[in-house]
Amino acid sequence: MIDAAMPWAVLDDGSQREVERLPLFGVAATRELETEAACTLPPHTLMQRAGGSVARLALALAPHARRIWIAAGPGNNGGDGLEAAAWLQRAGKQVTVGWAPSAPPPADAAAAGARARAAGVTLVESSTPPAPLGPDDLAIDALFGIGLTRAPAGWALAALRSLNDGLAPVLSIDLPSGLDAKQGSLLDENAAVQACWTLSLLTLKPGLFTAQGRDHAGQVWFHDLGVHADATRASAGLLTGARALWPARRHAQHKGSFGDVWVVGGAAGMAGAALLAARAALAAGAGRVHLVPLEPQSPALDPMHPELMHRRLAALHDARTPLENATVVCGCGGGDAVREHLPGLIARAGRLLLDADALNSVATDPSLARLLDMRAGRGRATLLTPHPLEAARLLGLQTAAVQSARLSAADRLAQRWHATVVLKGSGSVIAAPGETTLINASGNASLATAGTGDVLAGWIGGLWAQGLSARNAALLGTHTHGAVADAWCTRQAHPGPLAASALIAQLRR
Repeated sequence: MIDAAMPWAVLDDGSQREVERLPLFGVAATRELETEAACTLPPHTLMQRAGGSVARLALALAPHARRIWIAAGPGNNGGDGLEAAAWLQRAGKQVTVGWAPSAPPPADAAAAGARARAAGVTLVESSTPPAPLGPDDLAIDALFGIGLTRAPAGWALAALRSLNDGLAPVLSIDLPSGLDAKQGSLLDENAAVQACWTLSLLTLKPGLFTAQGRDHAGQVWFHDLGVHADATRASAGLLTGARALWPARRHAQHKGSFGDVWVVGGAAGMAGAALLAARAALAAGAGRVHLVPLEPQSPALDPMHPELMHRRLAALHDARTPLENATVVCGCGGGDAVREHLPGLIARAGRLLLDADALNSVATDPSLARLLDMRAGRGRATLLTPHPLEAARLLGLQTAAVQSARLSAADRLAQRWHATVVLKGSGSVIAAPGETTLINASGNASLATAGTGDVLAGWIGGLWAQGLSARNAALLGTHTHGAVADAWCTRQAHPGPLAASALIAQLRR
């Protein structure tokens, strides 16, 4: 629970809260807030607050740590570490600071260094602890924070490796060193701190919650240093709960009130993908779900779910089929066979969700791209659910380029196709034209199994059919898809992969 009265607030990615989102600030906005706050406070106040906050959290997380080693960089992040060292030394801890041999530090950091020495802290120009740290000790990463613009090298790289190679748990200040604050990418795949905890100061940064951020940041804590950050200056948001978006179900309503979903997919050898999407749409509460398999030999009935209405491909091309009032989920297991059906679906579907091979077809066929462009002009809503490779194909990029700039990539897709976009992955990104881009806080690696993306497409489609906007369906669907996986993991003695069919059962609960 985020509580302004608390010195820190822990962000537990799996929980649901009354607060639906938290503002996330980029480097420029954070710098501006820092400068503005410093102008209204006595010199060095913010750094002293930061150091005190780090020290208090360190004592709370590792109260019995015998020794504490702090790797302090040459800038203000290092200054925060020096302030924390002074606090911890006065609290009776044995503290050593590895201090970067470099040009004179900024004024705040220099003053922090003087206070650390006065408190009795040992400062050495060494990139390694004076003696190997054990699991009962604590290491603090105060190397770079948001100040890093290039891959670590020299003394800093050696100190970073000491943090990662030691046995002591690591607390990172503001951001794990080596992680990009905005996008969550690594400046060097082999040079980034692996933290157990991260204390984000003044603002929360987007990079902590997407791409490589969640793996490297560990458990994220936050302290605003007593500074109010205007949320209108945020560059993105963290989606922490979506309960308020659930569609209402009133007594007088009937199945027709909750919309029709048509699932088109399941080419030869991939029938299961479309079936998973259709079952998920049913679980989401859609009034009627029509399954149109692209494999002519597919069974005419799902014995486990007789509620599903199987339709022949000819129905997609019949003018009497009311696709204009339906939600069409297209592409799950579609293979090359889906391509020939896309022109009609793009032209007619009232609400169109494209996934998997439908996205690949749009990426490689300019005529389909032109048709998709025209949907927004006709007032037809579109929702895209690409994974990073599919997003890269749509943007004409390499997958690594998408992963190194996930928020930017999702925004570009939303603008390019006038659509709501869910860029899947660790910290899925939800973008829509004219709306704040959000990073989903729920979900975990148990979802890294075949078919869970098909489930997500059908689940979102089933919610969308019930009258939600495309964006709200994407927010609710993406968050709950991850949240049930988080809840499932808490009930397992040894959490492992969550099968897609089992995921649907969890969603239905």
